[in-house]
Amino acid sequence: MRLATYSSDGKTYYGAVSDAGMIALSPEFPEWPTLYDAIAVDGMQTLINAARGKPVTHAEFQYEMVMPNAPRILCVGVNFPDRNAEYKDGSAQPKYMSLFPRFASGFTGHDRPLIRPPENHTLDYEGEVAIVIGKSGRRIPAADAYDHIAALTLCNEGTIRDWVRHAKFNVTQGKNWDSSGAIGPWLVPFTDAAQLDDARITTHVNGELRQDDTLNRMMFPIREEIAYISTFMTLQPGDIIVTGTPTGAGARFDPPRYLKPGDVVEVSVEGIGTLRNGVEDEV
Repeated sequence: MRLATYSSDGKTYYGAVSDAGMIALSPEFPEWPTLYDAIAVDGMQTLINAARGKPVTHAEFQYEMVMPNAPRILCVGVNFPDRNAEYKDGSAQPKYMSLFPRFASGFTGHDRPLIRPPENHTLDYEGEVAIVIGKSGRRIPAADAYDHIAALTLCNEGTIRDWVRHAKFNVTQGKNWDSSGAIGPWLVPFTDAAQLDDARITTHVNGELRQDDTLNRMMFPIREEIAYISTFMTLQPGDIIVTGTPTGAGARFDPPRYLKPGDVVEVSVEGIGTLRNGVEDEV
């Protein structure tokens, strides 16, 4: 079962995804106005049960960012060995993971355009798996980390590359342009370690394979990400962790291959789905 946030006829809903369209669930759960509210009280299974046997309510719709009111989104940077080598600085694997925040306003939904701003045209793609926390915890042991995941989704962690170089010690301004990235299309309940341990992630741009790797090659596996992050902050239901992108982003080509209007980016993981976005200039 897949759960998504979508809009239709000028209204925003969440519901279950079927091959024929959407099954609206939000009207049945006014106490949970968003998917975030449902996850905050461990309501995913309740939603899944409620969707069974129900007819499609919306055949025409647009996907929205799957959790548009997610209050905390943390991203793990440079988390594959080949990505570290891409920097060509001779550095060994770092002792600690790199982290930075992103805000929900920087993400759009599946089949919606990534927006290239007029100030700078170095819009880049980064295909990643994102996890949604479903159970709060502090100082979570790595061995118990998967018990705290509610759902999986995909992320194109779009970046304005020139703007990550505006300061010495942070990348925040290059990572948070409105609608520069996407999260979706939907949430898939996390039920089995194999969903992550055996996962292969690919990114295609205009049908060309640009990124292709397996999550088991991460320098900082997802279990360790949860353990490390929960050391300094209490992870809470609805928190999103974007777990890291493989080698092959556009900035690392010579010359760089940044996104331009008309391009189509597809991020795929078997068992989760495909997140697809075009590119448009801001108007």
